[in-house]
Amino acid sequence: MDFVFTLHSHLPYVLNHGRWPHGSDWLTEAAIDTYLPLLEAFRRLESESVPAPVTIGFTPVLANQLASPAFVEELEFFLAERLAACEEAPASLAAAGDGHLLPLVEFWRERLERLRALFRSVDGNLIGAFRTLEAAGRLEIIGSAATHGFLPLLARDESIRLQLAVGVAEHKRLFGRAPSGCWLPECAYRPRGEWRPWPTAPRSGIRRGIEEHLADAGFRYFFVDAHLAAAGHPLGLYGDPTGDPTVHTPAGQPALSPPTRSPYRAYRVEHARGSNGRVAAYVRSPRASMQVWSKFEGYPGDERYLEFHKMRWPGGLKLWRVSAPGSDLGGKQAYDPGAAFERAGDHARHFAGILGDIAAAHPAGREGVVVAPFDTELFGHWWFEGPDFLADTYRAIAARPGTIRPTTGSQHLREFPARAAIRLPWGSWGANGDFSMWLTDLTAWTWERLWPLEESFWDVAPRALALPATHPVLEQAAREMLLAQSSDWQFVISTGAAADYAERRFIGHCEDAERLVAALRPEAADGLEAATRLAEELHRRDDLFPSVLPSIAAALGGSRAVIAG
Repeated sequence: MDFVFTLHSHLPYVLNHGRWPHGSDWLTEAAIDTYLPLLEAFRRLESESVPAPVTIGFTPVLANQLASPAFVEELEFFLAERLAACEEAPASLAAAGDGHLLPLVEFWRERLERLRALFRSVDGNLIGAFRTLEAAGRLEIIGSAATHGFLPLLARDESIRLQLAVGVAEHKRLFGRAPSGCWLPECAYRPRGEWRPWPTAPRSGIRRGIEEHLADAGFRYFFVDAHLAAAGHPLGLYGDPTGDPTVHTPAGQPALSPPTRSPYRAYRVEHARGSNGRVAAYVRSPRASMQVWSKFEGYPGDERYLEFHKMRWPGGLKLWRVSAPGSDLGGKQAYDPGAAFERAGDHARHFAGILGDIAAAHPAGREGVVVAPFDTELFGHWWFEGPDFLADTYRAIAARPGTIRPTTGSQHLREFPARAAIRLPWGSWGANGDFSMWLTDLTAWTWERLWPLEESFWDVAPRALALPATHPVLEQAAREMLLAQSSDWQFVISTGAAADYAERRFIGHCEDAERLVAALRPEAADGLEAATRLAEELHRRDDLFPSVLPSIAAALGGSRAVIAG
């Protein structure tokens, strides 16, 4: 049986929008905690000749940030701050009677210096480093929508096409090839049919299914949670099974039924009119995912692992371990890196055993596939030892050949094309398995602002495409609209963790897009010069997607010839 370990890397656009706590530090922490340690682990496995064909995605909005010179500057600044904290910590720890923590300061100093050396060895080009691994056949890099827009809730098909067209174009630009796989933002899917997600949503009649848009954009496969394939129940935000899987079922959609289908195969996605199933869906394995993801039953909660929530200020050094179950922050014990990494190896071998058990219990032959998809940031950022666990998992699989074969999403489909057809319902991998993390009474106002913005943009876009003088304004209007469409804003508002920040960012991008769109109306021609200056100013701040004009034309059904005017 094949095994497809899938990582989804995403952060909203934070460069040039402050530093702490929700600005560029969000990005630099992810790079130090996750992206660089994973790069280090993948290179080490390559040197050991251990196959580790991870299927990893970088959303275009994240990839643009990692490729930015501003990110390099921010990361160097962040590292300098953390290393300065390592210089300051020994004296204050000794004075406070915490001398037993001093070896951990040295642990962090060595680690940070090693990661800085790795970053500089690739000239600050993380995207290029992962691209090199893909070119060497070590992994597969998949694509996504431009800014992680929640595709099923966008009001216009043109908006869905723009998100995907920009996603594909940026993937080609940054990674040198078109992506075969797509990570649907939030694994959110909607089939062909009537679109009425909310009482105030615009009426639009029958709309195409998400898989039809994926096929048109050139994608061959995507991922869904098990309940969408009737192969399991939603795992929720933290791998905690939803008690009532029928909660918040979209109007007119059937309640989720008990599992009746195997999650251990890929399916051709068809709709009621009998599409030819050009796109395949991989199904999240409930058992494999739960073991790693769950905050209740999974590995990351082990008492030996680094405690995420307790850190020393100033400097943010984490010096304590999870400790006994239920212990409060004051009761945390000193971290022991050796014991923690040894435990990660134990868990990796246990996980490889689980994969073997799955293969034995579901004898689907070579066509069977276990798919374990996770947010990349789980490995390293939330679960510090995660990159070592991942590497040790591939070592453990290599040590017991014959039962499980690690492979990529594309490679499995090349050898075993999806034959069984399936029709999928509405759903996501969020809480309750539905759209309720993104559309409720708490967040409906965001969509009630986005939907008119979409309508206005697509009203002015055809004329603006034909007028070269308006192109800078049209491009930046598209960028601001795409940034406003990021699913992160509704998610953060729903969790309440930093709702004021998400609301401020969302409103700001909407306001900027609305001002630019208004300037593209025929009656506003006298204001084009001022709008062009505004577009240039906003582009210096929101500096991503160098050219979106071809994607706008493609979303409208046009071509490069339209842009030429």
